Amino acid sequence: MRIIEDTQAWVQKFVVGLNLCPFAKPVLSKGLIRYVVCEETEQGLITDTLDQELLKLRAIDPEIVETTLLILPNLCGDFLDFHFLVEACKKRIKALDLIGIIQIADFHPEYEFADARREDISNATNQSPYPMLHLLREVSVERARQSGMSAELIVKRNLALLNELGSQGVRKILDKA
Repeated sequence: MRIIEDTQAWVQKFVVGLNLCPFAKPVLSKGLIRYVVCEETEQGLITDTLDQELLKLRAIDPEIVETTLLILPNLCGDFLDFHFLVEACKKRIKALDLIGIIQIADFHPEYEFADARREDISNATNQSPYPMLHLLREVSVERARQSGMSAELIVKRNLALLNELGSQGVRKILDKA
């Protein structure tokens, strides 16, 4: 399926290729990422699919699936609409009693940090081919934190790299993905 292939290429060439997430490479190389396409357009149906995927991730052995990318190619609206969906999805973590077990990171083709201008290169760290929700096990996040690589250090390194590449360099990599 083209949507999954596009997402896999983005993970491989951009996220892992640029080492934007230093913890992604081993998960990718072991084939522990589950890619799920949700064709739904309505928030209620998307959160139903999310609930199913959250419960599947909790139940499955991390040696089989470590993390899930829930891809939303038909999502209507702009990035602000997506932001509101993400907030609703994060509430599902609490509703399903998964706080401390699973967390959600979000990506979108038009991702824009609150304190950044639209054209700011820093936005590229969270821009993806399709809107998506990354379901992460808290234990994996904690293990990554204990590795000595702080989130602040990763962000600084990523910003320096993206600034060095510039928007044309980033686009060139993404176009090949």
